Amino acid sequence: MKQRLVQLEVLRYNPDTDSEASFQRYEVVCQDEWVVLDALNKVKESIDPTLNYRWSCHMAVCGSCGMMINGEPKLACHAFLRDYEGVIRIEPLAHFPIERDLVTAPDDFMEKLKRVKPYLIPQQKRSLDEGENRQTPAQLMKFRQYSMCINCMLCYAACPEYGLTPKFIGPAALTLAHRYNQDSRDAGRAERQEVAATHEGVWECTFVGACSEVCPAHVDPASALQQMKISSSIDWLKEHLMPWGSK
Repeated sequence: MKQRLVQLEVLRYNPDTDSEASFQRYEVVCQDEWVVLDALNKVKESIDPTLNYRWSCHMAVCGSCGMMINGEPKLACHAFLRDYEGVIRIEPLAHFPIERDLVTAPDDFMEKLKRVKPYLIPQQKRSLDEGENRQTPAQLMKFRQYSMCINCMLCYAACPEYGLTPKFIGPAALTLAHRYNQDSRDAGRAERQEVAATHEGVWECTFVGACSEVCPAHVDPASALQQMKISSSIDWLKEHLMPWGSK
């Protein structure tokens, strides 16, 4: 089995002892089919047990191991070593406070996710006796793609607007709002619009598209946000230019 020596340059930060973050270099022998997460695990197991980072599934499903790899937001479990040459620089996700080493604090994202109410708000309560509120395949396909988000926050690390304007609700949260707005079982769009259809919401997005480029689940948040802009524009036209159409 082919092996090679891999050099990792990892950002280290201990809030108890460090005044600022600094890079530490490691050399580790890795198998050619390994991913960056495997290399980090080898470092932690055999070289430096003090290294801190998050991971769980190793299958690009949980979203835990998001980090900056050579300046690009990636899942460490989905970044193959064979795709990199020279020193691999590994940093915490951009635009988030560092808790320790490669671990960032997701509090801002979680607060914004809560604000958009990413859950079904039913039109009316149904009893168990009434059975399931079923959908057609066409109704499902309207939102299925946008339901695939794994909350990895790579899109936030890639988004220049979030980096410049921290109040921006951001790609993932707004995409999940769009997902529920498109659900035929949901009646909560008006409530979500109070957050989404604002300058801190979809109108802060300048359609750079970086969020969709880095999304490991191919959710395409850039598309979701542009669709929300169109819907919000139609709402405005109905309210101000065609008041009879808004009733």
